[in-house]
Amino acid sequence: MSKSPSIAISPSVAEYFGSVVDDALRLRNVQASAAASQYVVGVLCDFARPHVEAESPFSKPLTFQLRDAMEAPFAERFRRLRTLGDNVLYAVGFFGGHIELRGIDKKYVMHVGSAAYSNAAAMLHAPGGAGKFDVLDELAVKFKEFVDVLTEVAEGTLAQGARDERGVVKLYERWLRTGSSRIAEELGARGIIPTRAAEGLN
Repeated sequence: MSKSPSIAISPSVAEYFGSVVDDALRLRNVQASAAASQYVVGVLCDFARPHVEAESPFSKPLTFQLRDAMEAPFAERFRRLRTLGDNVLYAVGFFGGHIELRGIDKKYVMHVGSAAYSNAAAMLHAPGGAGKFDVLDELAVKFKEFVDVLTEVAEGTLAQGARDERGVVKLYERWLRTGSSRIAEELGARGIIPTRAAEGLN
């Protein structure tokens, strides 16, 4: 998925994600530059309005995607690396529980996302590059922290939407996958106390 800065985003969408990202950074106690915060908002806006040609970040093994991006012609390499980083960041942040259920090593997935951002940033540091791009460096170094921020956004959004039985069931299903304390609190506020039994989650 291309992340061109020329994409027109509705101010209301950008403002909404700006607010929830600020809240998530505070709740997860993540220190982020204003530029990195805005970048994450841009990623969320892009995935809120995905391109027609967008495909799952797991459409083929991440190892191959990283290799193909690294071996792409120079003019294409940066875009592919940054897109891979964005895709992994969003996928792990919003669907980390699903990833683990599929037997995929979540730590390795995050390593690929971090490496994609790091290599994209390195291209801008290199002779002939556009100059230092601290945002991608920051995302690479703090990849796990930014995954936590997107997880907070996902869980907060899910909690806000849990206004009927179906929504509460979705909350409970997410808790079964993740064991999230945030989701447990939201369930508790609705009179449901999830507990861990000796042989699993109840």
